[in-house]
Amino acid sequence: PYPDPIYSIKLWGMDTAIGTNRQIVSVSDLNRSARRLLEGEFPMVYVEGEISNFANPSSGHWYLTLKDAQSQLRCAMFRNRNQHIRFSPKNGLQVVIRGKVSLYEGRGEYQLIAEHMEEAGDGALRRAYEQLKARLQAEGLFDVDRKKPIPAMPGHVAIITSATGAAIHDVLTVMQRRFPAINISILPVQVQGEQSIGQIVNALELANQQGDFDVILLTRGGGSLEDLWSFNTEQVARAVANSEIPVVCAVGHESDVSIADFVADLRAPTPSAAAELITPNGAEWLLNLDRINRSLLELMHSGIAHRQNNLAHISKRLRHPRQRLQDLHQRLDDQEIRLTNAFRYHLGAINVQDRASRLIAAARRNLERHNTTLQLLSRGLVSPAARISALTAQTTQLHRQLVRQEGALAATRLSRFENLAAKLNALSPLATLSRGYAIVTNSAGEILTQAEATDVGETINARLGKGELQATVISTTLVSTKKDSAA
Repeated sequence: PYPDPIYSIKLWGMDTAIGTNRQIVSVSDLNRSARRLLEGEFPMVYVEGEISNFANPSSGHWYLTLKDAQSQLRCAMFRNRNQHIRFSPKNGLQVVIRGKVSLYEGRGEYQLIAEHMEEAGDGALRRAYEQLKARLQAEGLFDVDRKKPIPAMPGHVAIITSATGAAIHDVLTVMQRRFPAINISILPVQVQGEQSIGQIVNALELANQQGDFDVILLTRGGGSLEDLWSFNTEQVARAVANSEIPVVCAVGHESDVSIADFVADLRAPTPSAAAELITPNGAEWLLNLDRINRSLLELMHSGIAHRQNNLAHISKRLRHPRQRLQDLHQRLDDQEIRLTNAFRYHLGAINVQDRASRLIAAARRNLERHNTTLQLLSRGLVSPAARISALTAQTTQLHRQLVRQEGALAATRLSRFENLAAKLNALSPLATLSRGYAIVTNSAGEILTQAEATDVGETINARLGKGELQATVISTTLVSTKKDSAA
């Protein structure tokens, strides 16, 4: 009473109605069509489950079953993908796998081809951590130029942390040892849990409203990623960034790095290290003050001794005004005597005009003697004009020779360059590519020379003479050569 059902499937690009003409398809064709349908219809998916039946054969590929309370799913992760995983999968481990849905034609089994794997729980938190970090970094909250300097001698420090944790004990111990005179105020908050985020934000706002703090220390002890998550939230990060008071952040151990560390003006690896960075070294300050005190005393004594010496020297040079007047009277008498003698000398001197005439006559005789000597020396010498003409001709000839030699040398080197360029072009792999060959590499950039070096479903790249192609391996075939047959 019921007609035969009619199903329409697509095999190798041909629509065939099964039930109308009862065309029989092979198992391979059906599996291949099902695989193509699954891979074409399903996007990349994230699947969480527990690992079971984990296998790691010598090929380096991973095979496992991902299961939950009701179902299970076979998975395969090839070597070129699993080599980037930083942990070792094992049975019973809860993981999140990113991959694409496919079908293994050899057994007709539906499976998931894994592209990436991470542990569940911390993995989700880590993804949220990386996403927030990238977004805040793009906004410029991590930029160095917006970070405020930490004062070398803070007068008042605000510490935001748990009042009962080990971190506050370590911080107070270090600060008491290094600089006991520093003023400290503790703003107690919860450092983990749902209420901790709001308390930390309120404490940062309160410290800024108070107005008399020089620096804020935001700290807590170590813990898991989930324990430290309050310091990886956007609310706390923006509260740290909006603080007008410099913020030093020390969250967890040295290997723990939170979002608040990136936003803070200074990041310390541990709470104790943060206390070291904030407080000055009291012993060093005492040594410096003692050294400065000694220097001031030495300068003071040296200045007093120098001024006493100057006073003694000035006292020795100081004379009575009567002695000064006697010296001036004596100088006046000397000047009067010298003026009288000079006047008498000029009255008895010879006539100045006669003396000048004799000097001019002597100069003329010297000029005539030098002129005669110059004429005697110039006899037999070559004319300067002829010498210049000869040198000009020689220079012109040398210039022409230089031009000819330069042209010949340039032509020789050009010919040699063209020959070397032709040889280099003949050996270039680009010339080989232009004749129809290609260079094929896997996704890791490694050159493929054998078909067995790749797997079905793997993405490969082919560089041609012009451009590149990206393809997916559908099947591989080994072609034997004469050398292989002989072996």
